[in-house]
Amino acid sequence: MSDFTGNFWPVYVAALTLAGIAGCALLLWLTSRKKVAATADNTTGHVWDEDLTEMNNPLPMWWVGLFVLTIVFSLAYLVAYPGLGTYSGQLKWSQKGEYDAEVAEAGKALAPLYSQFTARKPEDLAADPAAMAVGERLFMNNCAQCHGSDARGSKGFPNLADRDWLHGGSAEKIAESLTKGRVGAMPPMAAAVGSPDDVKNVAHYVLSLSNSPHDSLRAQLGKSKFSACAACHGNDGKGNAAMGAPNLTDDIWLHGYGEQAIVNIVANGRTNEMPAQAGKLSEAQIHVLTAYVWGLSNRAAPNAKP
Repeated sequence: MSDFTGNFWPVYVAALTLAGIAGCALLLWLTSRKKVAATADNTTGHVWDEDLTEMNNPLPMWWVGLFVLTIVFSLAYLVAYPGLGTYSGQLKWSQKGEYDAEVAEAGKALAPLYSQFTARKPEDLAADPAAMAVGERLFMNNCAQCHGSDARGSKGFPNLADRDWLHGGSAEKIAESLTKGRVGAMPPMAAAVGSPDDVKNVAHYVLSLSNSPHDSLRAQLGKSKFSACAACHGNDGKGNAAMGAPNLTDDIWLHGYGEQAIVNIVANGRTNEMPAQAGKLSEAQIHVLTAYVWGLSNRAAPNAKP
C-alpha cells in the first residue's frame, strides 16, 4: 500500500494531465497547418454513396475558437482548483472544506429545531414524541448500521433496547459513549488460564454463572482458573462497567454462545470499537440522540432483564 501513499502517483497524474492538454494543443496546431491537396473544384477526391463528396474547407473559426477556449479553461481550472497532484489551487478549495461549509449551513438551519430540546434533560425528552422523532432519524443515519434499525444489535454489536450495558446505561454514560466512543479490548487469555483443557473448563464455568447448559464437572474444575479473568469480570463474574467488562451472569452473549464461542474468545481475545460521534454530530444532536437511546432501554418490555 505504500506505493499509493508516496509522491509518485500525484506527480504521475499531474504529468499525465498536463501532457494531455499539451497534446490537444499540439494536435490543433498541427491540423490547422496541414494542407490537403484539392482538385480544381475544391474537393478532396473522396466520394461516398456515389454522390457524397468531401469538400476541402477549413474548420469554421468559431469551432477552432471553442477548442482554444477548452484548453485555456482547463489550464485556468488547474491554477484555481486542486488538480495537479498535491497542489491545492489558488482558491484553496477542497472537498472537506465544501463539506464543512455545508454542514455549518445545515447546522444554522437546524439550530431552532434543536434549541427547544437542549435545555431539557434526556430523561424528559424521552417522553417527547417530537424529540424522539428527531432522535430516531439521528439513530437511523448514524447508529443503525451497526446496532440495527430496531437497536437490538447483532453478534458483536450490543443490543441497546435491553438494560444490559457494558459501560453503564445512565443518560450521562450514554452521552459519554456517543461523544468519545468506546474501545473494548479483551486480550488473549489462554496462556494465563493454562492448557487447552483448562480453557474448556473455564468456558463451562462461565456458562454455569448464567445457569446455561454446561458440564458441571468441568465447571467445577474451571472455577479456580477463572481467577485469571476475575481482574476484569470480577470474582462473581458480574463484570465492571468502569472497564466495559461484560456481566457473565445474565445469559446475554455479545460474541456468541456455547462452549466453542467462549473458548475462541478466551484463546484469541476480542476487540470492539465504537467510533466517537463528537466530530460528526453537534452537542445538541448528541443530546437528543442520548435521550432516544436512553428511552430504548427504559421503554423496554416488562420482562426485560435488568
